[in-house]
This record gives sequence, structure tokens and C-alpha cells, in this order.
Amino acid sequence: MTECQFATEGGVIHYWVSASPSPKQGWMVFLPGLSADHTLFNLQFGHFAQKWNLIVWDAPAHGLSRPWNHPLSIDSMAEALGAILEKNRAANPIIAGQSLGGYVAQAFIDLYPGCTRAFIAIDTSPMQLRYYKKWQLGILRHMEGLCRLWGTDHFLRNQMAHVCSTTPYGRRNMLQQLERYSKHELCALLGDGYRALADAVAQDRAYTIACPLMIICGTQDKAGFVTAYDKAWSINTGVPIIWVEGAGHNSNVDDATFVNAAIDQFIDSSI
Repeated sequence: MTECQFATEGGVIHYWVSASPSPKQGWMVFLPGLSADHTLFNLQFGHFAQKWNLIVWDAPAHGLSRPWNHPLSIDSMAEALGAILEKNRAANPIIAGQSLGGYVAQAFIDLYPGCTRAFIAIDTSPMQLRYYKKWQLGILRHMEGLCRLWGTDHFLRNQMAHVCSTTPYGRRNMLQQLERYSKHELCALLGDGYRALADAVAQDRAYTIACPLMIICGTQDKAGFVTAYDKAWSINTGVPIIWVEGAGHNSNVDDATFVNAAIDQFIDSSI
């Protein structure tokens, strides 16, 4: 894959695109979660590059897409994604979003109706206000301070890696992504990201998923209330959850073989 850059008012976004996109293949976009970078999907690239042109980014304020000079906004990230897709003529993509990436995907679908071929929600949650209690949104707005109380740099990173993943490889993968940040940077990023999510949810928009939807969740996902939200999401949409047995919040890393095969089956049956 070829590394590219896209300049915005907030900073420069780094993203990677298939080195030689084929006009005969469709597009698949990977959006990593909060504090993660493009390497979250390392175990997906080789598999899906056989059938799809690929794009993945380091989201604004993440990884190489730093420094970032604006407060994070889910809509602004979705608009930047739209501009990157337009620049690369990546029309009507399948979007796979993990955690924060899933929220950006939902905002993109809302802002650009009819422009998404399918949405693969990996360890993420619906964005409709009805799923959230007021106190839950309140906690999201105070995550920076809570993170600062969460021990030393080493302790914070290790706890996050263990929350995100259940496997040795998955934890190493997450730790490598977190090592980019000082504790101050990491807490600020988490605070800004969760605040951006709370702001987006509080807008009480429809966030209608008007395309095929796949919900993937690790059975051991301990990140916030993701599993509870996903169960309610499944009931309300009629879309079954694909449970990844024994996997954590980064289920696509913990059991990539299962997740990749499940996505293939979803694509074959839905598109």
C-alpha cells in the first residue's frame, strides 16, 4: 500500500491506499478506533486486497496524523473521509469501522446518503440518542480527567491493551500503537475523542444505516457498554450480532481468521 497525505485546516491526515487500484474492483475502507492507528487492520489487508481496493487512515490526531490543531468532531472526520474518497475516486465503498471508526462511518453514511455499499461495525455502537443514558454521556465528557488518575504511563497503556485485546499478539499490537503517545497526549486524545462522540450522539440525529449492516463484537469486549449497546442495536435493527468467541474490543485482531471469513460471507450474501 502507498502512503498518502491529505491537508486540512486541522492538520495533515496520513492514509494508505492500494498501490495499483484496479478499476475492476470495488473499494473497502478501514477506520481504526480511538487511540489506534492503521496497523490495527494489519491482519485484514493481505486477505481483502485480493478482491478489493483498500484505503485505511490514521484518523485526525492519531498516529502519523499529528499534530492536530482542532478539537475532534465526528462530522469533521466524516467530511475529511469523504474528501479523501473523492480524491481517490473511491466511490461507494464498503466501510469497516472499529470503535471510533464505526462512529465516523455512521456520520459519513448520514452526511452522504447513498454513498456507502455496506457498513461493517466492529466493536462499535449505534449513535442514536435513544441508546444512551444521560449519565453515560456525562462520563464520556470527563474521560480525560479520569484517564489522568489511571496510574503511570506504563500502567495506563497496559490496562488499555488488556481491555482492548485478549491475545498476546493483540496486546502487543495495541501497545505498539499506544507507544506513540505520552500519557498527557493519550489522556487528551481519549478525552477529546469521547467528548466528540458525546457531542455527536447529543445531536439526536437519525443516523439511519441505509445500506447492508454487519455487527461484529468480541464476547469479551469490556470497553464501556459496547456489548449492551450492540444487543439493543441488534434487537432494533433485526441484524444478528456476529460474536467473536473469546475476543476483546479489537476482535478483528484477536481472531482475524474468523472475522475475515465472516466478513467474506456477509459480503457474498448481502452485496
